[in-house]
Amino acid sequence: MKLTVVGCSGSFPSADSACSSYLVEADGFRLLLDMGNGALGELQRHVGLYDLDAIFLSHLHADHCIDMCGYFVARYYRHDGGRCDAIPVYGPEGTEQRLTTAYADTPSPTAMREVFDFHTLKSGSFDIGPFSVRTERVSHPVEAYGIRIEHAGRTLTYSGDSGVSEALHELADGTDLFLCEASFTHGKEDVPDLHLNGREAGAHAQRANVGRLVLTHIPPWTDRQQNLDDARAVYEGPTGIAFPGAVYEI
Repeated sequence: MKLTVVGCSGSFPSADSACSSYLVEADGFRLLLDMGNGALGELQRHVGLYDLDAIFLSHLHADHCIDMCGYFVARYYRHDGGRCDAIPVYGPEGTEQRLTTAYADTPSPTAMREVFDFHTLKSGSFDIGPFSVRTERVSHPVEAYGIRIEHAGRTLTYSGDSGVSEALHELADGTDLFLCEASFTHGKEDVPDLHLNGREAGAHAQRANVGRLVLTHIPPWTDRQQNLDDARAVYEGPTGIAFPGAVYEI
């Protein structure tokens, strides 16, 4: 299983990164986790426009889903005059309406579903291609999900956006790689059920006994090094910070 970081900036794109988007590959199957601001352009550095097999949207904030509007255009008005088959899109309830509203002028009220096969996320376990996945609702102001992905006995857990969450701990328990948001700074922001800081991400990783922690979704105004230091202060395993183009073999 291979993870490629397409974009990892939180809230809005930074000067050097698009917002959240991560490509997971195994057995020739390509699953994209989120498609935030700027991600569609960066994605094409790693995979062809029409080579994705499924998309998971953790929640419907713009920095995790808004480039789906551009992707709709690419699939609906395909350059060769054809129309792409509908790609499975797993998202919270209301995903189709959110994207249709954001695009604002789709050719018809049902145009989105002509190229996106929408599946409503709930907490539970199911398969996406060769992956066995488990999703759980995490702590965020809107309906948001973390995901645990298993393939060939190896696991990846992605937090999406979440504050301190027992569900997130359960998803991450014993995972090989924990891709965890760390938006806030320890001792600075304290907003429950919104985001984690580096220390909280590290504490989740330590308690869950994960194999490796990668911090992501760090906004441009947050000190990345401080978040890394704070995570390392409480988590004993290998810890790093996501950056665009980073590749992890899991």
